[in-house]
Amino acid sequence: MCSVALGYGDNIIGLREEAGDNLHSSSLTIFIEDLLKQNSLKPADLSAIAVGKGPGSYTGLRIGVSVAKGLAYTLDKPLMGINTLSAMALGAMSSLNDGEKDSLLCPMLDARRMEVYALIVNNSMQELMPTTAVIVDEDSFENYIAHNKIFFFGNGMAKCKEVLSRHTNAHFIEGINPSAKNLIALATQLFEAGKTENVFTFEPYYLKDFVRTGK
Repeated sequence: MCSVALGYGDNIIGLREEAGDNLHSSSLTIFIEDLLKQNSLKPADLSAIAVGKGPGSYTGLRIGVSVAKGLAYTLDKPLMGINTLSAMALGAMSSLNDGEKDSLLCPMLDARRMEVYALIVNNSMQELMPTTAVIVDEDSFENYIAHNKIFFFGNGMAKCKEVLSRHTNAHFIEGINPSAKNLIALATQLFEAGKTENVFTFEPYYLKDFVRTGK
């Protein structure tokens, strides 16, 4: 998912995103330029730059973080790095009804084979399980799922659904993908608290080493 959003706090001014292979290299800077033009803004009008720092696709993260760092440095603007799974959890929270608000949320991004990048948070966005590479089997989330209803979502969910659905507390949300619109509120909190990244030393959160799978 190549995604760019413009906003502040809970206010999303604009969004441009598209799913597909290798879009970041060809489309990311175009999406940024188009979104600014559509809202009659120049890059210098921005207050800060935020980027999903990972985990996720190695290439997508590398390009996204490089562009964000370039903008922050060139424009002399603060830079905030947001955990991609945390942003997904915030986005999924809006899809729950009132009776499900006390449930736990587990965003999942596909890694390799039966492995996913996962995080578990409660409805206050408090981390109960930190971002981890998990090999999914029946016992992977036993400490949480035994006593709590958990909603699983993200592109890592599909390959785990059959195993996890054996638990009565396991529930699934379709169609939740990483989106820049879910970075805005979290980035605003960091911006207002003065918690910014060092533009020179900031790196993507790969979680695992890159493995080449083809020539």
